[in-house]
Amino acid sequence: MLLDRTTAPDFKVIHSINLPEPQTRTLDNGLTLHAINIGDQPVIRLECIFEAGNWQESEIGASYFAIKMLPEGTAGLTSQEISEAFDKVGAFTEMTHSSDRIGIVVYCLSRFLDEVLPIVSELIKNAAFPEKELQELRNITIQNLRVNKEKNAFLANAAFRAKLFGSNHPYGQSQEEDNISGLSLNAITGHYNKFIKNGKFTVVLAGQIEEKDMEAVNKYLGAEPVISHPDETGYAPEAAYQNSEVVVERPESVQSSIRMGRILFTRHHPDYFKMLVTNEILGGYFGSRLMKNIREEKGLTYGISSHLITLKNEGYFMIATDVKKEFTQQTIDEIKKEIYRLQTEPVGEDELQTVKNFMAGEFAGSLNTAFEVADRQKILLLDGLPADFFNKYIDQIHATTSQDVLSMASLYLNPEDMVTVIAGGK
Repeated sequence: MLLDRTTAPDFKVIHSINLPEPQTRTLDNGLTLHAINIGDQPVIRLECIFEAGNWQESEIGASYFAIKMLPEGTAGLTSQEISEAFDKVGAFTEMTHSSDRIGIVVYCLSRFLDEVLPIVSELIKNAAFPEKELQELRNITIQNLRVNKEKNAFLANAAFRAKLFGSNHPYGQSQEEDNISGLSLNAITGHYNKFIKNGKFTVVLAGQIEEKDMEAVNKYLGAEPVISHPDETGYAPEAAYQNSEVVVERPESVQSSIRMGRILFTRHHPDYFKMLVTNEILGGYFGSRLMKNIREEKGLTYGISSHLITLKNEGYFMIATDVKKEFTQQTIDEIKKEIYRLQTEPVGEDELQTVKNFMAGEFAGSLNTAFEVADRQKILLLDGLPADFFNKYIDQIHATTSQDVLSMASLYLNPEDMVTVIAGGK
Protein backbone atom coordinates (compact mmCIF):
# COMPACT_ATOMS: atom_id res chain seq x y z
CA MET A 1 0.00 0.00 0.00
CA LEU A 2 1.45 3.35 -1.06
CA LEU A 3 1.51 6.21 1.40
CA ASP A 4 -0.49 9.21 0.15
CA ARG A 5 1.66 12.18 1.19
CA THR A 6 -0.86 14.70 -0.16
CA THR A 7 -3.26 13.96 2.70
CA ALA A 8 -2.45 14.85 6.30
CA PRO A 9 -2.73 11.90 8.71
CA ASP A 10 -5.63 11.74 11.12
CA PHE A 11 -5.00 13.17 14.55
CA LYS A 12 -6.76 13.09 17.87
CA VAL A 13 -7.39 16.29 19.80
CA ILE A 14 -6.20 15.96 23.40
CA HIS A 15 -8.80 17.26 25.83
CA SER A 16 -7.51 16.22 29.24
CA ILE A 17 -4.60 14.79 31.21
CA ASN A 18 -4.31 13.60 34.78
CA LEU A 19 -1.17 14.00 36.86
CA PRO A 20 -0.66 11.38 39.55
CA GLU A 21 -1.03 12.80 43.04
CA PRO A 22 2.13 12.93 45.19
CA GLN A 23 2.25 11.21 48.56
CA THR A 24 3.03 13.92 51.08
CA ARG A 25 4.22 13.37 54.62
CA THR A 26 5.96 15.31 57.36
CA LEU A 27 9.35 14.07 58.55
CA ASP A 28 10.20 13.90 62.25
CA ASN A 29 11.87 17.32 62.19
CA GLY A 30 9.00 19.03 60.38
CA LEU A 31 10.41 18.86 56.83
CA THR A 32 7.98 18.01 54.05
CA LEU A 33 8.54 15.00 51.80
CA HIS A 34 6.68 14.69 48.51
CA ALA A 35 6.94 11.25 46.89
CA ILE A 36 5.84 10.77 43.29
CA ASN A 37 5.70 7.04 42.69
CA ILE A 38 5.65 6.48 38.95
CA GLY A 39 7.73 4.74 36.31
CA ASP A 40 8.73 1.25 35.20
CA GLN A 41 12.47 1.52 35.85
CA PRO A 42 14.02 1.00 39.32
CA VAL A 43 15.47 4.52 39.50
CA ILE A 44 14.93 7.41 41.89
CA ARG A 45 15.59 11.13 41.78
CA LEU A 46 16.13 12.72 45.18
CA GLU A 47 15.89 16.50 45.48
CA CYS A 48 16.51 18.73 48.49
CA ILE A 49 15.17 22.18 47.62
CA PHE A 50 16.05 25.27 49.66
CA GLU A 51 14.25 28.61 49.34
CA ALA A 52 17.64 30.32 49.39
CA GLY A 53 18.61 31.71 45.99
CA ASN A 54 19.67 35.26 45.12
CA TRP A 55 16.54 36.53 46.83
CA GLN A 56 17.98 35.66 50.26
CA GLU A 57 21.69 36.42 49.96
CA SER A 58 23.64 39.14 51.77
CA GLU A 59 26.26 39.53 49.01
CA ILE A 60 25.91 38.83 45.28
CA GLY A 61 27.10 35.28 44.65
CA ALA A 62 26.77 33.97 48.23
CA SER A 63 23.94 31.56 47.38
CA TYR A 64 25.71 30.28 44.25
CA PHE A 65 28.98 29.53 46.03
CA ALA A 66 27.22 28.12 49.11
CA ILE A 67 25.46 25.41 47.10
CA LYS A 68 28.22 24.72 44.57
CA MET A 69 30.78 24.17 47.36
CA LEU A 70 28.82 21.43 49.14
CA PRO A 71 30.47 18.49 47.29
CA GLU A 72 33.95 20.07 47.59
CA GLY A 73 34.57 18.72 51.08
CA THR A 74 32.97 18.18 54.48
CA ALA A 75 34.21 17.69 58.03
CA GLY A 76 34.55 13.96 57.36
CA LEU A 77 35.06 13.61 53.59
CA THR A 78 37.31 15.18 50.96
CA SER A 79 35.93 16.17 47.56
CA GLN A 80 37.53 13.08 46.04
CA GLU A 81 35.97 10.81 48.65
CA ILE A 82 32.56 12.37 48.05
CA SER A 83 32.91 11.87 44.31
CA GLU A 84 34.05 8.27 44.76
CA ALA A 85 31.18 7.51 47.12
CA PHE A 86 28.61 8.63 44.54
CA ASP A 87 30.49 6.95 41.68
CA LYS A 88 30.60 3.66 43.59
CA VAL A 89 26.82 3.32 43.30
CA GLY A 90 26.56 4.94 39.87
CA ALA A 91 24.81 8.04 41.20
CA PHE A 92 24.71 11.31 39.28
CA THR A 93 24.66 14.54 41.31
CA GLU A 94 23.97 18.18 40.55
CA MET A 95 23.96 21.32 42.67
CA THR A 96 21.29 23.67 41.25
CA HIS A 97 21.01 27.42 41.59
CA SER A 98 18.43 30.00 40.55
CA SER A 99 17.29 33.43 41.66
CA ASP A 100 14.66 31.85 43.92
CA ARG A 101 16.03 28.47 44.99
CA ILE A 102 19.07 26.28 45.37
CA GLY A 103 19.11 22.51 45.53
CA ILE A 104 20.82 19.15 45.68
CA VAL A 105 19.76 16.63 43.02
CA VAL A 106 20.84 12.97 42.99
CA TYR A 107 19.84 10.27 40.49
CA CYS A 108 20.44 6.66 41.53
CA LEU A 109 19.10 3.14 41.30
CA SER A 110 16.35 2.60 43.86
CA ARG A 111 18.33 -0.04 45.72
CA PHE A 112 21.17 2.41 46.38
CA LEU A 113 19.09 5.15 48.01
CA ASP A 114 20.17 3.94 51.47
CA GLU A 115 23.80 4.52 50.49
CA VAL A 116 23.18 7.91 48.87
CA LEU A 117 21.19 9.49 51.70
CA PRO A 118 24.01 9.50 54.33
CA ILE A 119 26.27 11.34 51.87
CA VAL A 120 23.57 13.91 51.12
CA SER A 121 23.03 14.41 54.85
CA GLU A 122 26.78 14.91 55.27
CA LEU A 123 26.83 17.58 52.56
CA ILE A 124 23.96 19.45 54.18
CA LYS A 125 25.16 19.31 57.77
CA ASN A 126 28.97 19.29 57.59
CA ALA A 127 30.20 21.26 54.56
CA ALA A 128 33.76 22.50 55.19
CA PHE A 129 34.43 25.04 52.37
CA PRO A 130 38.12 24.16 51.92
CA GLU A 131 40.20 27.12 50.75
CA LYS A 132 41.85 25.39 47.76
CA GLU A 133 38.56 24.17 46.28
CA LEU A 134 36.90 27.53 46.91
CA GLN A 135 39.62 29.35 45.00
CA GLU A 136 39.34 26.85 42.15
CA LEU A 137 35.60 27.48 41.95
CA ARG A 138 36.21 31.25 41.90
CA ASN A 139 38.69 30.85 39.04
CA ILE A 140 36.37 28.59 37.04
CA THR A 141 33.43 30.96 37.57
CA ILE A 142 35.48 33.96 36.42
CA GLN A 143 36.72 32.11 33.33
CA ASN A 144 33.19 31.05 32.42
CA LEU A 145 32.02 34.64 32.88
CA ARG A 146 34.75 35.93 30.55
CA VAL A 147 33.75 33.40 27.89
CA ASN A 148 30.06 34.30 28.23
CA LYS A 149 30.79 38.01 27.96
CA GLU A 150 32.03 37.38 24.43
CA LYS A 151 28.51 36.26 23.48
CA ASN A 152 25.92 38.81 22.41
CA ALA A 153 23.06 36.65 23.69
CA PHE A 154 24.53 36.53 27.20
CA LEU A 155 25.08 40.30 27.27
CA ALA A 156 21.58 40.96 25.92
CA ASN A 157 19.91 38.73 28.52
CA ALA A 158 21.87 40.31 31.38
CA ALA A 159 21.17 43.88 30.23
CA PHE A 160 17.50 43.04 29.63
CA ARG A 161 16.97 41.71 33.17
CA ALA A 162 18.93 44.58 34.71
CA LYS A 163 16.82 47.17 32.89
CA LEU A 164 13.58 45.35 33.66
CA PHE A 165 14.08 44.80 37.39
CA GLY A 166 17.10 46.91 38.35
CA SER A 167 20.70 45.76 38.73
CA ASN A 168 20.32 45.38 42.52
CA HIS A 169 17.15 43.29 42.30
CA PRO A 170 17.62 39.49 42.67
CA TYR A 171 16.04 38.97 39.24
CA GLY A 172 18.09 41.73 37.64
CA GLN A 173 21.54 41.25 39.13
CA SER A 174 24.42 39.49 37.40
CA GLN A 175 27.73 38.19 38.66
CA GLU A 176 30.74 40.33 37.81
CA GLU A 177 34.43 39.58 38.28
CA ASP A 178 34.67 42.05 41.16
CA ASN A 179 31.75 40.38 42.93
CA ILE A 180 33.28 36.94 42.50
CA SER A 181 36.79 37.95 43.58
CA GLY A 182 35.59 40.07 46.48
CA LEU A 183 32.92 37.71 47.81
CA SER A 184 33.77 37.03 51.43
CA LEU A 185 33.97 33.57 52.96
CA ASN A 186 31.79 34.87 55.81
CA ALA A 187 28.98 35.66 53.36
CA ILE A 188 29.20 32.19 51.82
CA THR A 189 29.34 30.29 55.10
CA GLY A 190 26.72 32.58 56.60
CA HIS A 191 24.31 31.71 53.79
CA TYR A 192 25.13 28.03 54.20
CA ASN A 193 24.66 28.04 57.98
CA LYS A 194 21.37 29.91 57.91
CA PHE A 195 19.62 28.41 54.92
CA ILE A 196 21.23 25.01 54.27
CA LYS A 197 22.75 23.56 57.43
CA ASN A 198 20.05 24.83 59.77
CA GLY A 199 17.37 25.87 57.31
CA LYS A 200 14.14 24.26 56.30
CA PHE A 201 13.95 22.56 52.90
CA THR A 202 11.59 20.45 50.82
CA VAL A 203 12.38 16.87 49.82
CA VAL A 204 11.01 15.50 46.54
CA LEU A 205 11.38 11.82 45.62
CA ALA A 206 10.40 10.70 42.13
CA GLY A 207 10.57 7.32 40.43
CA GLN A 208 9.99 3.78 41.62
CA ILE A 209 9.44 4.37 45.34
CA GLU A 210 8.53 2.02 48.17
CA GLU A 211 7.59 2.68 51.78
CA LYS A 212 11.11 1.78 52.91
CA ASP A 213 12.51 4.57 50.73
CA MET A 214 10.40 7.18 52.50
CA GLU A 215 11.42 5.73 55.85
CA ALA A 216 15.07 6.01 54.82
CA VAL A 217 14.58 9.69 53.93
CA ASN A 218 13.09 10.28 57.36
CA LYS A 219 16.00 8.46 59.01
CA TYR A 220 18.74 10.48 57.36
CA LEU A 221 17.09 13.83 56.64
CA GLY A 222 14.39 13.99 59.30
CA ALA A 223 16.52 13.61 62.42
CA GLU A 224 18.25 17.00 62.78
CA PRO A 225 16.23 20.05 63.91
CA VAL A 226 15.68 22.78 61.31
CA ILE A 227 14.70 26.45 61.50
CA SER A 228 12.24 28.11 59.16
CA HIS A 229 13.44 31.51 57.93
CA PRO A 230 10.63 33.68 56.53
CA ASP A 231 11.41 35.90 53.58
CA GLU A 232 12.32 39.18 55.25
CA THR A 233 13.56 40.89 52.09
CA GLY A 234 11.44 43.27 50.12
CA TYR A 235 12.31 43.98 46.49
CA ALA A 236 10.29 45.95 43.99
CA PRO A 237 11.19 46.11 40.30
CA GLU A 238 12.27 49.49 38.97
CA ALA A 239 9.52 51.10 36.92
CA ALA A 240 11.65 53.11 34.46
CA TYR A 241 12.11 50.58 31.66
CA GLN A 242 9.00 51.31 29.60
CA ASN A 243 9.50 52.58 26.05
CA SER A 244 13.29 52.62 26.44
CA GLU A 245 16.15 51.23 24.40
CA VAL A 246 19.50 49.93 25.68
CA VAL A 247 22.38 49.33 23.26
CA VAL A 248 25.42 47.31 24.33
CA GLU A 249 27.96 48.29 21.71
CA ARG A 250 30.31 45.63 20.36
CA PRO A 251 31.99 47.12 17.26
CA GLU A 252 33.74 43.85 16.40
CA SER A 253 30.47 41.92 16.25
CA VAL A 254 28.72 41.36 12.92
CA GLN A 255 25.47 40.35 14.63
CA SER A 256 23.15 41.81 17.21
CA SER A 257 21.06 40.04 19.85
CA ILE A 258 17.67 41.67 20.35
CA ARG A 259 15.53 41.34 23.47
CA MET A 260 12.14 43.04 23.81
CA GLY A 261 9.73 42.67 26.69
CA ARG A 262 8.14 43.77 29.91
CA ILE A 263 7.27 42.64 33.43
CA LEU A 264 4.08 40.59 33.34
CA PHE A 265 2.72 38.12 35.92
CA THR A 266 3.10 34.66 37.45
CA ARG A 267 1.00 31.52 37.01
CA HIS A 268 -1.39 32.77 39.71
CA HIS A 269 -2.77 35.51 37.44
CA PRO A 270 -6.26 34.90 35.97
CA ASP A 271 -5.03 35.81 32.47
CA TYR A 272 -2.12 33.36 32.54
CA PHE A 273 -3.59 30.68 30.25
CA LYS A 274 -5.06 33.16 27.77
CA MET A 275 -1.68 34.87 27.59
CA LEU A 276 0.02 31.50 27.01
CA VAL A 277 -2.07 31.00 23.88
CA THR A 278 -1.47 34.58 22.73
CA ASN A 279 2.28 34.15 23.19
CA GLU A 280 2.25 30.85 21.29
CA ILE A 281 0.59 32.49 18.29
CA LEU A 282 3.05 35.38 18.30
CA GLY A 283 6.33 33.53 18.81
CA GLY A 284 5.96 30.45 20.97
CA TYR A 285 6.54 27.69 18.41
CA PHE A 286 8.16 27.05 15.04
CA GLY A 287 5.00 27.91 13.11
CA SER A 288 4.45 31.21 14.95
CA ARG A 289 3.81 34.55 13.25
CA LEU A 290 7.22 35.94 14.13
CA MET A 291 8.91 32.88 12.61
CA LYS A 292 6.80 33.02 9.44
CA ASN A 293 7.41 36.73 8.91
CA ILE A 294 10.96 37.36 10.08
CA ARG A 295 12.58 34.00 9.28
CA GLU A 296 10.60 32.50 6.41
CA GLU A 297 9.38 35.56 4.49
CA LYS A 298 12.07 38.18 5.22
CA GLY A 299 15.03 35.87 5.89
CA LEU A 300 16.34 38.21 8.60
CA THR A 301 17.14 35.55 11.18
CA TYR A 302 17.58 31.83 11.68
CA GLY A 303 15.20 31.85 14.62
CA ILE A 304 13.00 34.15 16.70
CA SER A 305 10.82 33.31 19.68
CA SER A 306 8.72 34.83 22.44
CA HIS A 307 8.39 33.56 25.99
CA LEU A 308 6.38 33.89 29.18
CA ILE A 309 8.93 33.44 31.95
CA THR A 310 7.52 32.80 35.42
CA LEU A 311 9.57 33.12 38.59
CA LYS A 312 8.41 32.79 42.19
CA ASN A 313 7.65 36.47 42.78
CA GLU A 314 7.46 37.96 39.29
CA GLY A 315 6.95 37.02 35.67
CA TYR A 316 7.97 38.65 32.43
CA PHE A 317 7.45 38.50 28.68
CA MET A 318 10.42 38.44 26.29
CA ILE A 319 11.00 38.29 22.54
CA ALA A 320 14.48 37.07 21.54
CA THR A 321 16.38 36.84 18.27
CA ASP A 322 19.82 37.28 16.68
CA VAL A 323 20.27 39.15 13.39
CA LYS A 324 22.93 40.83 11.29
CA LYS A 325 23.59 44.35 12.55
CA GLU A 326 22.24 45.97 9.42
CA PHE A 327 18.90 44.20 9.90
CA THR A 328 18.44 45.21 13.54
CA GLN A 329 16.00 48.09 13.11
CA GLN A 330 14.08 46.33 10.35
CA THR A 331 13.62 43.30 12.61
CA ILE A 332 12.36 45.46 15.48
CA ASP A 333 9.91 47.17 13.11
CA GLU A 334 8.61 43.80 11.88
CA ILE A 335 8.15 42.58 15.47
CA LYS A 336 6.04 45.65 16.21
CA LYS A 337 4.00 45.05 13.05
CA GLU A 338 3.17 41.51 14.15
CA ILE A 339 2.18 42.73 17.60
CA TYR A 340 -0.04 45.42 16.08
CA ARG A 341 -1.68 42.83 13.80
CA LEU A 342 -2.40 40.63 16.81
CA GLN A 343 -3.99 43.62 18.55
CA THR A 344 -6.22 44.67 15.66
CA GLU A 345 -7.11 41.58 13.61
CA PRO A 346 -8.95 38.61 15.14
CA VAL A 347 -7.03 35.35 14.83
CA GLY A 348 -8.63 32.96 12.34
CA GLU A 349 -10.24 29.85 13.78
CA ASP A 350 -7.98 27.49 11.81
CA GLU A 351 -4.82 29.15 13.10
CA LEU A 352 -6.18 29.31 16.64
CA GLN A 353 -7.19 25.64 16.63
CA THR A 354 -3.81 24.60 15.23
CA VAL A 355 -2.05 26.42 18.05
CA LYS A 356 -4.35 24.92 20.70
CA ASN A 357 -3.81 21.41 19.35
CA PHE A 358 -0.06 21.93 19.27
CA MET A 359 0.02 23.22 22.84
CA ALA A 360 -2.14 20.37 24.13
CA GLY A 361 -0.01 17.77 22.36
CA GLU A 362 3.25 19.35 23.48
CA PHE A 363 2.06 19.44 27.09
CA ALA A 364 0.91 15.82 27.05
CA GLY A 365 4.19 14.81 25.41
CA SER A 366 6.16 16.47 28.20
CA LEU A 367 4.84 13.97 30.74
CA ASN A 368 6.48 10.78 29.46
CA THR A 369 8.79 10.02 32.39
CA ALA A 370 8.55 9.99 36.16
CA PHE A 371 10.95 12.90 36.39
CA GLU A 372 8.99 15.02 33.90
CA VAL A 373 5.82 14.42 35.92
CA ALA A 374 7.72 15.32 39.09
CA ASP A 375 8.90 18.57 37.49
CA ARG A 376 5.28 19.59 36.92
CA GLN A 377 4.27 18.60 40.43
CA LYS A 378 7.19 20.59 41.87
CA ILE A 379 5.80 23.74 40.28
CA LEU A 380 2.49 23.19 42.04
CA LEU A 381 4.06 22.33 45.37
CA LEU A 382 6.71 25.04 45.53
CA ASP A 383 4.67 27.90 44.06
CA GLY A 384 1.51 27.16 46.03
CA LEU A 385 -0.71 26.52 43.01
CA PRO A 386 -4.00 24.58 43.16
CA ALA A 387 -3.57 20.80 42.92
CA ASP A 388 -5.68 20.69 39.73
CA PHE A 389 -3.78 23.53 37.99
CA PHE A 390 -2.18 21.31 35.35
CA ASN A 391 -5.15 18.96 35.11
CA LYS A 392 -7.13 22.01 33.93
CA TYR A 393 -4.31 23.18 31.64
CA ILE A 394 -5.74 21.75 28.42
CA ASP A 395 -9.31 22.84 29.25
CA GLN A 396 -8.09 26.40 29.75
CA ILE A 397 -6.13 26.33 26.50
CA HIS A 398 -9.12 25.09 24.49
CA ALA A 399 -11.41 27.63 26.17
CA THR A 400 -9.35 30.59 24.89
CA THR A 401 -11.16 32.44 22.09
CA SER A 402 -10.06 34.71 19.27
CA GLN A 403 -11.49 37.65 21.21
CA ASP A 404 -9.43 36.63 24.25
CA VAL A 405 -6.26 36.76 22.14
CA LEU A 406 -7.18 40.20 20.82
CA SER A 407 -7.79 41.40 24.38
CA MET A 408 -4.54 39.92 25.76
CA ALA A 409 -2.46 41.47 22.98
CA SER A 410 -4.07 44.87 23.55
CA LEU A 411 -3.63 44.70 27.32
CA TYR A 412 -0.15 43.26 27.64
CA LEU A 413 1.78 43.56 24.37
CA ASN A 414 2.00 47.28 23.72
CA PRO A 415 5.55 48.06 22.49
CA GLU A 416 5.38 51.38 24.40
CA ASP A 417 5.26 49.34 27.64
CA MET A 418 8.39 47.38 26.74
CA VAL A 419 12.14 47.79 26.87
CA THR A 420 14.31 46.93 23.85
CA VAL A 421 17.86 45.73 24.42
CA ILE A 422 20.36 45.35 21.58
CA ALA A 423 23.74 43.71 22.20
CA GLY A 424 26.12 44.24 19.30
CA GLY A 425 24.91 47.47 17.76
CA LYS A 426 22.62 48.87 15.09
